[in-house]
Amino acid sequence: MELGHVVVLAGGLSYEREVSLRSGRRVADALRALDIPVELRDADATLLDSLTDDPPDAVFPVLHGAAGEDGSIRDVLELLDTRYVGARPDACRVAWDKPTAKSVVRRAGLQTPDSVALPKEVFHDLGAASVLDQIVRSLGLPLFVKPTRGGSALGASAVHDASELSAAMVGCFAYGDAALVERYVPGTEIAVSVIERQGKATALPAVEIVAPGGQYDYTARYDAGDTEFITPARLTPEAAERATAAAVTAHHALGLRDLSRTDLIVDDEGEVHFLEVNVAPGMTETSLLPRAISVAGLDLGEVCRDLILARF
Repeated sequence: MELGHVVVLAGGLSYEREVSLRSGRRVADALRALDIPVELRDADATLLDSLTDDPPDAVFPVLHGAAGEDGSIRDVLELLDTRYVGARPDACRVAWDKPTAKSVVRRAGLQTPDSVALPKEVFHDLGAASVLDQIVRSLGLPLFVKPTRGGSALGASAVHDASELSAAMVGCFAYGDAALVERYVPGTEIAVSVIERQGKATALPAVEIVAPGGQYDYTARYDAGDTEFITPARLTPEAAERATAAAVTAHHALGLRDLSRTDLIVDDEGEVHFLEVNVAPGMTETSLLPRAISVAGLDLGEVCRDLILARF
């Protein structure tokens, strides 16, 4: 089939807007290299009229943050009866909420760090000091704090000393109304991307992340040269197989479609721990999914084209 008009949807108004625009440009350029007509569109007040007046063959959403990953934009695309790449709205809502996603994958048999989710109101109403003391007593140290919803490591930080926890919570609440506090699992941080090819979910080579100071934060993710990425990850064959299985299990358990990226920690014993999943993985020059696609000997444009064609 020949694609006549594809819309790559990027931008939006989340904290991750700039990353989304970079991702969108890269996907658009990769598709244009295959002579596919592509229009790069923002998620703004002109979008609905544009999609209605000139319906595309399909939409490839590369929106990061709330509207792009919580299912809302995809709900709108379904109202318009527009084909689009990626997970459907209900699956997005489950994956977007990290505590819910952790519960789902745990029921599917995956390990995930013990944690507690605290809305800002509960944190303040029960007394911040008392709540923080109880968290440390129950979960121990070190800990990792991040918003229950969101990406790009915005508002996320490691806590190695109890005195650091209060500042970590404040930083987290700057990016979301609820915090997920997890027991920190030391080990090798990896990302395993999954793409569906010919109806089968296939894991790509795991990418190992070696961030400066051990903190894979926003700067480390998107400033080229700040972080070392090793693909395939330096894992034993057994650990690599478990990581691959975990990513595919998470993809299926959460009801995802077409593509996803699962973030994992492999501890010193080779056990794999689920951290979170992303339904709209970054596509920038430093992003992990395109890196894994390249190492697997695949072409980004061809993969994106095939994902679009799978919607027909």
